[in-house]
Amino acid sequence: MSAVKIVGFIVAAGFSMNTMAAEFSFDRPGTGFGTGITPVGQLAWEQGLPSVSYNESTVEGEKQKTVTLNADMLLRTGLAKDLELQLGWQGPAWTKVKRAGQSVEEDGLGDVSIGVKKAIDLDDDKLSMAILAEAILATGNDGFSNHDDIYSLSSAVAYAASDLITTSITMRYEAQNSNWAVTAVPTIEYKIADKWSGFSELVYRKAESEDYEYSLGSGVIYALNDRVQMDASMGVDLNGKDKSYQSGLGVSFLF
Repeated sequence: MSAVKIVGFIVAAGFSMNTMAAEFSFDRPGTGFGTGITPVGQLAWEQGLPSVSYNESTVEGEKQKTVTLNADMLLRTGLAKDLELQLGWQGPAWTKVKRAGQSVEEDGLGDVSIGVKKAIDLDDDKLSMAILAEAILATGNDGFSNHDDIYSLSSAVAYAASDLITTSITMRYEAQNSNWAVTAVPTIEYKIADKWSGFSELVYRKAESEDYEYSLGSGVIYALNDRVQMDASMGVDLNGKDKSYQSGLGVSFLF
């Protein structure tokens, strides 16, 4: 059975469940996603301002430094009280590679994505769940694209331990050109003060025929009101000898 048929089968099965959407929340920032659904007739716009990654490695005995910036974005709109459509774009990107005293700069456009997220009713006031079926289409320019389409099925389960702390875990299963990968993202979200909150996450990924990958991330969120939030985040990869860091600023609106 192809990856597309598998995703379609599981999503169709999910549609047959009794569902109830959790309270709306933005999916920025972080690697995982929330269980909230965008209200019907409204649009959520989540924009990176931008996202930055830095990698330092050794190539042929020379130290190589790579900096990448991209202004990723995600649009979400409610189709039903428990169902939303997502359209994403990795956005315009710029990269600079420096090695042996020489620098090479490139720019281009990233891939686009389309997804459907559905809330699942767990019949529990503190537990919420959602599933997300997504296709990332390799439409970007060389150097800024995944080259082959990626089809994925993800689930997110969140537990509101109190008014101050929420824990969650996102599981993502993906297929790209017959190769499979799995990603697990346990996350803790916490209230800091008034309109400020924060999060911390561990990202684990295992791709077929590849080494295990680990990273840590953390960030803060400022909710201006129920419809606007700003965020800042940082992360570090824990793989091998290479030094790799990520950071990002973002803003999200609900119209």
